[in-house]
Amino acid sequence: MKKITIVIACLLMAGTVLHAQKYFTREGKVAFFSSTPIEDIEAHNSKATSVLDTESGRMEFAILIKAFQFEKALMQEHFNENYMESSTYPKATFKGAVKNWDNIDISKDGEYPVTVTGDMTLHGVTQTVESSGMLKVSGGNISASSEFPITVADYDIEIPAVVRDNIAKEVKVSVAIDYEPLSR
Repeated sequence: MKKITIVIACLLMAGTVLHAQKYFTREGKVAFFSSTPIEDIEAHNSKATSVLDTESGRMEFAILIKAFQFEKALMQEHFNENYMESSTYPKATFKGAVKNWDNIDISKDGEYPVTVTGDMTLHGVTQTVESSGMLKVSGGNISASSEFPITVADYDIEIPAVVRDNIAKEVKVSVAIDYEPLSR
């Protein structure tokens, strides 16, 4: 009887460990900022979906383009209709991995500098990207953050000549994610 109890306890603990290998959110925050002498443009999206596999360091993101919120409604309309064509290209995605995953111990609280590399698809164009960031482990919770530039022309986003000086050629993107264990 004692052996059966131990075996059941081990199986339950193994199931818990396997269960907590993936972390997830539907409320990731992504923002971008474009600064020119004429105008600053900023937008925020708090509906990014992301999965982090803590066994391999693989991560994926999906962001609905129409979920970006601007200070001015007209900017949001132009962003979706004229530049991002969000009816044709409704989301941006990233599929990649933390390059230095073996240096991270998610069982220990701490802040871990990371380098993430993978394929980002935006406006129907896929580019390989690499970015540095920070992974924070605190009380079993995992959060991630990063800031990186995106060159608008790399993703075939055309800016009309009449507003070309209002929009930066390189846009700063900020990401902040608070993950939770993925429940099945």
